[in-house]
Amino acid sequence: MSDYEIRLVVNGKSETVTAGGGETLLRALRRMGHFDVKLSCEGGDCGACAVLLDGVAVNACLVFAAQAEGCEVTTVRGIGTEDDLHPIQRQIIEKGGVQCGFCTPGIIVSAKALIDENPDPTHEDIRRALAGNLCRCTGYKKVFEAVAAAAEDVRKGDGA
Repeated sequence: MSDYEIRLVVNGKSETVTAGGGETLLRALRRMGHFDVKLSCEGGDCGACAVLLDGVAVNACLVFAAQAEGCEVTTVRGIGTEDDLHPIQRQIIEKGGVQCGFCTPGIIVSAKALIDENPDPTHEDIRRALAGNLCRCTGYKKVFEAVAAAAEDVRKGDGA
């Protein structure tokens, strides 16, 4: 397979990477130093590698790097900063929705996609949006509460 030069915007910064035809976006992002995109199942089962691709949550392990040519990729680092947390990040912390933290970046990315599309999600909307994010530690209750609280914060204009 041939190598391709792929241009994309990652967290607001233009970047270029050379990737093989069969290389996943997950592998390319990690080679580029974006280790906040977690390498886990590589089969689309866990959601730990979720990123926003032009605003849509996708598992980076299921997207070829070449498919991201010209796209905007947002990882969890592009959602908020230590000094200015996004409401989802703040509420995940405040509601205790973090245990080991491995799945947290993917959950935050999926939750952001949900709230961007639907700022007033029901419990069922949240369940559906996070159905692809596997967490072995929290039991999801606190995560769902955090997403609902973050959506409320966004509706009130408190962050985002």
